[in-house]
Amino acid sequence: MIVDWSSNYESGRYTAMHRVRYGICGSGVLLFFIAAVGLAGTTGKIAGKIVDARTNEGMIGVNIVVVGTSTGASSNLDGDYFILNLPPGTYDLRASAVGYTPSSVTNVRVLVDQTSHVDFSLQEQSVQMNDIVVTASRPIVQKDLTSTVSSMTSDQISSLPLEDVASVVNLQAGVVDGHFRGGRSSEVKYLIDGVSVNDVYSGAFTMQAEVNSIAEIQVLSGTFNAEYGEALSGIVNQVTKIPGDKYSGELSAYTGDYMTSRTGLFPHINHISPADLHNYQANLSGPVPLMGSLLKFFVSGRYFYDDGYLYGRRIFNPKDSSNFGNNDPSKWYVGATGDSAYVPMNFQKRFSMQGKLEINVGTAKGIVLSAMYQKLDYRDYDHSFVLNPDGDYKKFQTSFLGGLNYTQVLSSAAFIDYNSSVYVSDFKQYVYEDPLDPRYVNPVRLQDAGANSFLTGGTQNWHFLHNTNSYTGKIDLTAQVDPVHQLKGGIEADFHKLHYTDFQIHVDETSGFVPALPAWGSIDYNDYVTHPYQLAAYVQDKIELPYMVLNVGLRFDYFQPDGSTLNNPDSISALDAYTAPYPPQYFTKASAKYQLSPRIGISYPITERGAIHLSYGHFFQIPPFEYLYNNPNFHIPLSSNFPDLIGNTIGNADLQPQRTTMYEIGLQQELTPTLGLTVTGYYKDIRNLLGVRLYVKNNFKKFAEYVNRDYGAVKGFTVSLERRLVDGFGGTLDYTYQTANGDASDPNDDYNKAQASPPIQSNLQLVPLAWDRRHSLNMTLTAGDPGNISGSLIGRAGSGLPYTPSLENQRTGLENSDNMPAFYDVDMYVTKFFKVGDYAVSVFLKVYNLFDTANENNVFTDTGRAGYTLDLTRAQSAPRGVNTLAQYFSRPDFYSAPRQVILGAAVSF
Repeated sequence: MIVDWSSNYESGRYTAMHRVRYGICGSGVLLFFIAAVGLAGTTGKIAGKIVDARTNEGMIGVNIVVVGTSTGASSNLDGDYFILNLPPGTYDLRASAVGYTPSSVTNVRVLVDQTSHVDFSLQEQSVQMNDIVVTASRPIVQKDLTSTVSSMTSDQISSLPLEDVASVVNLQAGVVDGHFRGGRSSEVKYLIDGVSVNDVYSGAFTMQAEVNSIAEIQVLSGTFNAEYGEALSGIVNQVTKIPGDKYSGELSAYTGDYMTSRTGLFPHINHISPADLHNYQANLSGPVPLMGSLLKFFVSGRYFYDDGYLYGRRIFNPKDSSNFGNNDPSKWYVGATGDSAYVPMNFQKRFSMQGKLEINVGTAKGIVLSAMYQKLDYRDYDHSFVLNPDGDYKKFQTSFLGGLNYTQVLSSAAFIDYNSSVYVSDFKQYVYEDPLDPRYVNPVRLQDAGANSFLTGGTQNWHFLHNTNSYTGKIDLTAQVDPVHQLKGGIEADFHKLHYTDFQIHVDETSGFVPALPAWGSIDYNDYVTHPYQLAAYVQDKIELPYMVLNVGLRFDYFQPDGSTLNNPDSISALDAYTAPYPPQYFTKASAKYQLSPRIGISYPITERGAIHLSYGHFFQIPPFEYLYNNPNFHIPLSSNFPDLIGNTIGNADLQPQRTTMYEIGLQQELTPTLGLTVTGYYKDIRNLLGVRLYVKNNFKKFAEYVNRDYGAVKGFTVSLERRLVDGFGGTLDYTYQTANGDASDPNDDYNKAQASPPIQSNLQLVPLAWDRRHSLNMTLTAGDPGNISGSLIGRAGSGLPYTPSLENQRTGLENSDNMPAFYDVDMYVTKFFKVGDYAVSVFLKVYNLFDTANENNVFTDTGRAGYTLDLTRAQSAPRGVNTLAQYFSRPDFYSAPRQVILGAAVSF
């Protein structure tokens, strides 16, 4: 198919008059060549018009080239051109025609899924002249934005005190600790180069690109296009750097530690050591030696270690036993054999590697092989283990992403991306890797000390392991059928293999007091493998008219669960849980789920310097698989020595998809050539959220089944100001007001209430969700000379999160009816640059929580503060243990991290 246009041109924009015809290639056909390296959702477009400077008429046959590449275009009969499939980055364009002086435009910024408009006005060449060079600047108002999209380039990220993708995401308006516009954190889909890195078991993202390998991070918090699925609240699209034509690289390292005067609250925090925090990262890109332009590569790696700011002290070893049963404390027995060493209790160790290999097999085709590996070891702080730190769980997350992308150009205005990928997520949680490790002890050791006392021995005896393998095949077609319509369509298939295991190690009289595994399939040994799959298809049209831009799309999602459900969970009460599996007649195979989701967005320019947009869409997401397949043997224990999610809840493979309807209206306005204003209002209606239905076994044992029962509603608005980095100064400021209400913040909320003493009634009205921060303010400032010295600040402030007031464990108010104190913090980054031969060298200082603010992330519910509780004033006996009440109620984990100071250096070429 050959594309031709007949169009009039008004004020540099296309009219709606156009036609598509079949025929032989003529001089008006756009010609371009693509060194294809992109996926759908990872590239952008440049388009514009070329006119004669004297007559202002469109010029046919002008060659436009992306300097330094084989990518380019030729203008049509009316002077219109476009260049598709450009990875995000900065480009230089050159336009040339016989008899005219060539013209160049430099510093053209291309962003994912957006159109950068670049027009040329060519002058007739009467004498030999040099090229006319113009430096482009990204417009303040992006008129093709039909919903909220925030993009940060690698240059912007590297100029701010940001360490990882999560810190970039949380800087965006409407995002609270990973919650997009009031949704649960699992409602956000994270992509790396267009491939999902959410673990389908937990719904959490378990891999992130390192900031030194990122070209652009795109955050979609509005009604995103139909090409994006399996998300209710937002998309985070991490687009990594592509192999370069020339050799380039960077090596950096830093070290640091926490520095605060609050040493009484944070034990061991005054111990300053470079070993407590260190980071090394590097990347290298260029052509493969001896292969010319046939093969190009990009590799990067990072090693990061942080001790954290929460320490325990090894007063006890897990095998220690104590006896506090006597009413006379002088007769207590304390068996402490620890060495009193300080042990980090919220450490993090991460190792990452990434590689890309681009194979150029022709001027219009390309193959990209990519791989990423990440290993994360970490620990979550548990206050009760402060004196027995070796007895608590450690967590290990290993992830691998491999992909193959082939791009085929069908014509001068259409190409197809063929993508295949595999994503492996492997999670382990245990105290000791070997379940028969002789250091495991009888769980009764965890009960030696009394209430409000630190543990004086014992180990956590459960192992949790889950492994997911997700295989994805995807085909996307992009066709610029004329200057107005860019059509995209695609199909996708995702096949999953989930292997889950949990078991409790027995160390009691049944095992001879040595570690032993329970029988496979017993009540405390769950093991299952399941193979669900998903299918999806979409079509969308980006319509760029002179007076309006529309994004119209339709998406179809299909999910086939591989599982069965109990016909009637009440039947459990009539059966012996220890003799399962149950007879087949008790089960029904879960049915397939599907949905059609329309999406539409409209951008309407109201002036040359302003545009409004409206958008609306339906969104569909399968719940995390842990809720579908939890407790697959449907065992309900009569004892209490089981984690709630293991023995007291059963999964439901027939859960319905969670659904959201979103509405958005927004305004972009250029206030000055360097200052822009954006105002956005939004509303979300969230249905089929997960909750539980309660049952009772043997007239006393409560258990629950996951069902779709919860509802949420979110409304809010954001106001943002952006000052472009001009004359050495730039910055952003955004304010968000939001209310996020729902039935429950946690799917297990009703079960937890039923377990309370006395039981708490389920919510009969919408309540503020746990992440409902009504007021949020984010600020960034950047100043200085990038070639000499520069500095930046990030400031954040907001109202406190909600909590439920209580006194002596009895509620004194409605759920989440009060708020924690407000918070603020400031981060700083200063860099000094040097030039040493061909190398660029920099030294830098980063300070997180510059003013060492004691932000309260959690509080005692009887006072609403983190620093004190009324339990300290009530008359009560001393704890049966080695600590005082004041020591136990000193909670460093209720506060944000103290000041952290980092020093480092980098060299690049």
